[in-house]
Amino acid sequence: MNFSLSEEHIMIRDAARDFARTELLPGVIERDEKQQFPQELVKKMGDLGFMGIMVDPKYGGSGMDAISYVLIMEELSKIDASASVIVSVNNSLVCYGIEAYGTEEQKQKYLTKLATGEFVGAFCLSEPEAGSDATSQRTTAIDKGDHYLINGTKNWITNGGRADVYIVIAQTDRDKGSHGINAFIIEKDTKGFDIGPKEDKLGIRGSDTHTLQFNDVKVPKENRIGVNGSGFRFAMKTLSGGRIGIAAQALGIASGAFELALKYSKERKAFGTEICNHQAIAFKLADMATDIDAARHLVMKAAWDKDQGNNYDYSSAMAKLYASKVAMEHTVEAVQIHGGNGFVKEYHVERLMRDAKITQIYEGTSEIQKIVISRSLIKQ
Repeated sequence: MNFSLSEEHIMIRDAARDFARTELLPGVIERDEKQQFPQELVKKMGDLGFMGIMVDPKYGGSGMDAISYVLIMEELSKIDASASVIVSVNNSLVCYGIEAYGTEEQKQKYLTKLATGEFVGAFCLSEPEAGSDATSQRTTAIDKGDHYLINGTKNWITNGGRADVYIVIAQTDRDKGSHGINAFIIEKDTKGFDIGPKEDKLGIRGSDTHTLQFNDVKVPKENRIGVNGSGFRFAMKTLSGGRIGIAAQALGIASGAFELALKYSKERKAFGTEICNHQAIAFKLADMATDIDAARHLVMKAAWDKDQGNNYDYSSAMAKLYASKVAMEHTVEAVQIHGGNGFVKEYHVERLMRDAKITQIYEGTSEIQKIVISRSLIKQ
């Protein structure tokens, strides 16, 4: 077992850290307040190779491994979880899905632009009646011979208003249940495809989240991903990788809040000494550091499993379940350590606390992660 990062991984981590501090930090509070999508910053992340981290260089990607991916995600998330979720969705759900299951034509047409940041992608699974229960798709894709006709509603779609390419999961044959579901690539501005108002969210407010409407949207047969009826398996496998990204995001939010709390505790004085010298605060810091390090090991293990070609459904579910729990608990503690200042936007920790909550919900709630973990245990 080797717990050391390679020189290459250290360089990748440091590059992401430098970008987060120099590019994401200025304006992060304003973007949160005004719900501004970081369009120019997305282009810069594309130039750095962050939008196609694990994509093969022949398709314009960086060709990095999953360890590199989580290192980048953690550093970006320490500063701006809104920016990091854009990276996560584009990498884990859209680029991975097309590269792993798409045709060569689809890769050349879409993946090459997604991997460089020229295009931004969105993954459309959730519906008003189908969130955690992904088999209950009400969006339909009727086979019309040379094309499909898609009708339905998707909600909580990250990058919903800004994406150029949307992967949409829809039901083709309800009688077949999960085996009657397909995945499709739909381009923005396709006739009948409408984008609803932006959601006014608690956290990750710089991320663009919308409800999407599909009204007789005509999708050519060549835009179906995989063989007929493979959409549900495609979605589940893609989400397993996505959970590694969100686990890394949760880890970054937690570690970012911890770093701020530790720094503040060394500067703030009470009763004649820095508050870090008071046992009440010192023990909080010890608990935060221990839990965050444990979360980091789970996240790295999941990424390592993916790099080794192991089944990572189990480890990614564990990583997301625990890292999101740590993020929620310890961003609250970071606010507490800051006292009244923790309630003020300029100290950043209140935003990290708001951002943390969604990591327990999207790409599979904590309850769903427990189902995945328990089923894996029972099968052993």
